[in-house]
Amino acid sequence: MKKLKFILFSVLAISTLAACGQTKKSSSENAGILEDKKGKFPIEKTESEWRTLLGPAAFEVMVKEGTEPAFKNEYYNNHKKGIYVSAATGEPLFSSEDKFDSGTGWPSFTKPINEKAIIWTKDTSYGMTRNEIIEAKTGLHLGHVFNDGPGPTGLRYCINSAALKFIEAK
Repeated sequence: MKKLKFILFSVLAISTLAACGQTKKSSSENAGILEDKKGKFPIEKTESEWRTLLGPAAFEVMVKEGTEPAFKNEYYNNHKKGIYVSAATGEPLFSSEDKFDSGTGWPSFTKPINEKAIIWTKDTSYGMTRNEIIEAKTGLHLGHVFNDGPGPTGLRYCINSAALKFIEAK
């Protein structure tokens, strides 16, 4: 029975990670990939400072590069008009105009508001190779980008709600 539970848990965990991990082709042709994200970013803080500033959920996602549960996060089903900003800096990242329902359980966008606000980096965790999205000002984890989105870009920016704050349009 324990073995069956372990197998079911393993399949569920892999499925959850893979849902935000499927691509049709290499995304590297769409943007420059930062191979090593170790480096200087304009805003740097200690883990203790980030923990205090971000709170538990955002800290786990952004600093520890975690993934929140699919369909159990704040913005995957948000249909209000507005913009999504970084939970760490308040930098505008995505617009509701570019948000779409990907069926994955995370907020998905076809493009960022400003390409310079994010950086693509290579992520080889969990036995997969994916294109991670980090915030350009901090180097903190936001989510991943894939080539299975709708037009006009064909991209799906799969972003953790915990890395975002939503500002509703007036």
